[in-house]
Amino acid sequence: MTLSKKQRFALIAIASAIALFLLIPPADIQRSTSTVLLDRNGQLLGAAVANDDMWRFPQPDSVPHRFATCLLQFEDAHFYHHLGFNPMSMLRAMRQNLRAGHVVSGASTITMQLVRLARGQQPRTYKEKIVELIIAFRTELTRSKRRILATYTANAPFGGNVVGLDAAAWRYYGIAPHQLSWAEAAALAVLPNAPGLVFPGRNQHLLLQKRNRLLLKLMNKGIISNEDYQLALLEPLPNPANTLPQDAPHLLTRCITSGMSGKQLHSSIDKNLQLKAQQVAQKHHNRLMANDIRNIAIMVIDNVTGQVLAYVGNIISNQAHLAPKVDIIGSKRSYGSLLKPFLYALMLAEGEIMPQQLVDDCPVSFVGFTPRNFNLQFSGAVPAHEALARSLNVPAVNMLQTYGVEKFHRCIKNMGMPSINRSTEHYGLSLILGGAESTMLELAGLYCALARCAQGTVRPKLRLSILTDSLAMPTHESNCTAIGAGAAYLTLEALSQASRPDEQGILRHFAPAQRVAWKTGTSMGFRDAWAIGVTPQHTVAVWAGNADGEGRPNLTGTLAAAPAMFDIFALLPRTHWFQRPLYDLMTVDVCPQSGHLASTNCPNPIKQDIPLSGTKTLPCPYHQRIFIDKQSQQQVNLSCANTSDIQEVNWFVLPPVPEWFYKQQHPEYKALPPFRNDCQPNNGSAWRMALIYPHSNADIYLPRMADSLPSQTLFRATHSNPNATIYWHLNETFVGSTTAPHELLIHQKPGTYTLTIVDDHGQTLHRRIRFVGPTER
Repeated sequence: MTLSKKQRFALIAIASAIALFLLIPPADIQRSTSTVLLDRNGQLLGAAVANDDMWRFPQPDSVPHRFATCLLQFEDAHFYHHLGFNPMSMLRAMRQNLRAGHVVSGASTITMQLVRLARGQQPRTYKEKIVELIIAFRTELTRSKRRILATYTANAPFGGNVVGLDAAAWRYYGIAPHQLSWAEAAALAVLPNAPGLVFPGRNQHLLLQKRNRLLLKLMNKGIISNEDYQLALLEPLPNPANTLPQDAPHLLTRCITSGMSGKQLHSSIDKNLQLKAQQVAQKHHNRLMANDIRNIAIMVIDNVTGQVLAYVGNIISNQAHLAPKVDIIGSKRSYGSLLKPFLYALMLAEGEIMPQQLVDDCPVSFVGFTPRNFNLQFSGAVPAHEALARSLNVPAVNMLQTYGVEKFHRCIKNMGMPSINRSTEHYGLSLILGGAESTMLELAGLYCALARCAQGTVRPKLRLSILTDSLAMPTHESNCTAIGAGAAYLTLEALSQASRPDEQGILRHFAPAQRVAWKTGTSMGFRDAWAIGVTPQHTVAVWAGNADGEGRPNLTGTLAAAPAMFDIFALLPRTHWFQRPLYDLMTVDVCPQSGHLASTNCPNPIKQDIPLSGTKTLPCPYHQRIFIDKQSQQQVNLSCANTSDIQEVNWFVLPPVPEWFYKQQHPEYKALPPFRNDCQPNNGSAWRMALIYPHSNADIYLPRMADSLPSQTLFRATHSNPNATIYWHLNETFVGSTTAPHELLIHQKPGTYTLTIVDDHGQTLHRRIRFVGPTER
C-alpha cells in the first residue's frame, strides 16, 4: 500500500509526537532531605535540616489514610479516576477565569501540582499549564497513584522552611503523621494551597475557615460522623512556635558523620529512658558544676540484645564554653581502673589466682613507674577479690606483672578494645591503671559481654547496635570467650561487694534497691571519672569530667560518676541476680586465711567455688608447723626441749615486708613468737629481716631545704627477732645502728648508692638506691 504525501507527513508527525512524548521525563523530585532519627517505637528523637536548610524528611512509601482522604477531598476528589488532568475541572476553571478577567482557579490535579513542584517556580500561564498537563499525563503512565501521592505529600510546602507532611506533623503537632486526628489532618491538608496561613498574624482565621469547611465536607460525605465533626472543630490550629525535638543530638551527629546524612534512621533508643537519662545528666551536671566539672555522658545497654537504649553523649546546652557538642561516648579517654576486673577474670579463668588468694600490697617500684593506691596506704597482703572491690592499684600492677603485660594487651584487644593500638612497650604496666585510652562504647561493650558471659550466653560475640535497620553504621563487637561463665560470675560477685570502706557514703545515699556489679575509674590528674555497672539485664556507663581534659580536685569515679549511675539503675526494672553457673564451677578446700588451696598445715579449711578449669596455684605457702613451749608459749626446737613440754602448732606467717603492713591493719594477726632464751637457733637463718623503705628500684627525691641544710630521709626495716640490732651502711660506710623499731634518719647528697643492712647473726641485705636532687628533676 502506497501512502500519499499527506499521509506520510501525518504519520511522521504522529511518530515524532509520540517519540517526543516518550522523551519527556515523568515528574520526579530529587532534593536533599533531612537526617531523621527515630527511637525503637518510631518516636522522633531529632532531625537535621537538609542541605538547603529546609525541613524536608525522607519520602515514606505511603500516605496516612486520614491525611490522604483530607488532601484528596480538598484538592483532587477524582484523583484515582483521571490520567493526570481533569477536563471537566479545566473547563469550569476556564469559565471562572474568563468571567473574572484574571486567574482565579487553576484546576490543577495532584499530579499537575507535583509537576509544578518538580519544575520549580514557573509563571502561571496557559502555555505552562499545557506543559504541566503533558508531563502529568506522562507521569500517570509511568508512576502508580500511590507513588504520585506519596511524592507530592513529601514535597508539598507547609509554611516557612517546612516541606512535606512528616516534617509538618512533627513540627506543628509533635506527633507522627499516622497519629494525626481528623482536625489535624484537615488543617495540614489545606496548607499547601496557602502555606503562609500557618504563621500567627497572617490571617489564621482563613486557615480556620478552610479547615472547618473541609471537615464539614467530610461529614456531609459520611467520611466522619457528626460527633467527630463537632469534636474536631474544637481542636486548635497548628502551632508554628513548636520546634522539632532534639533528644539525642550527639547520636544524630554521629549518624551524619558516619555517612547516613539525608536518611530516616530507626534506632534502638528508648525515648522515655533517653529523656530520663538526660534529666539525670542535667541533675548531676548542676551538682558537679560547683566544682567546675562541666560535662557528663551516659549510656544504657540491653545485655540480652546488645542494643543501646540510651545515648546521652553530653549535656544539652547552648553555652559554648561548656563544650556541649562534644560527643564523649565516641571520644577516647583514659579509663582509669576499669580494666582491673578483666585481668582478675582472665587470671581466674587460667587458674593463675584464687578468688580470695592473698596478693601483695606493698610499696614497689619499676623502671620509671611507681604505682600507689588511691588512699596512699598499703595493706601488706589483701585477698584478690577484695583488692578488686577496693580498686587497689598496687595489687593490680603486681597481678599484671605476674600475668604478663604483652599477654594481657593481646587479650584485651581481642576482647573488643581496638583503641589500644600501640605497642606493649609503649603502655607497660600502666596499662592496668589507665595508661591507654578507650571509648565509652568499647568499655561498656566489654562489661556487657562480661555480664552475658556470666549467664552462659551461647553467642560468644556481642555486637552492640544503635540502629535497628539495615543501614551500615560502625558498631562495636566485644568477645569474652577467653573468660568463661565461672570466672565471669566470680568477677561480678567481687564487683557487687556491698561494703567498700572508701565508698560507704556513696552506697548509703545512692545505691539502688537491686544488686549491681559496678566498677569506678579515675584517670591520672583527675581528668576522667568513670562508673560502669551491670545487672543480668542492663549495663550502665557514666563518664564525668571536662571535655577539654582539664582536671579537677575530687573528680573521681566514686564521687562524680557513681551517683549518676545509681540514679539510672533506679529507673530500670529490677532483675534477679546472676544464677550461679554450676556447670562451669568446682568446689575446693581453701585456706581461710591465705585464700590458697588448703595445705595439710591449714586449720579449718573452707569450701570455695573456682572455675571448672581448675587452678595452677600452689597450696598455702604461709602456714608453718612450729613447736611451742607449753608454759612460756615461746618457740623451741627438738634439740633443746623435752617432747613432753612442747606443743606442735600451725602458724600463719607472712613474709617480712607484707607482714609489717598487714599487722598494722589486722590486730588479730600474731607474729611468730620468739625463741625461748635457752633455745636460740645456732645461726640467724631462723630469723627474718627485710627492708621496708626504700623499696626495690626506688628513686628518693630530696626536697629543697632552706639555708642549704642537708636533706634527711627516713629508712625503715623489720626483723622477726625483737631483740635484734641492725647495722646500716651506705657504699660500705657505716651510718648507724637500730633496735626495734628499726628506723634511721640518713643525710645524703644526690647520687647512686648501695644500701647494706646486717643483723647480729650476719644476715645481710643489699639494695641499690638513688637520691635525686631538686635540680635533677
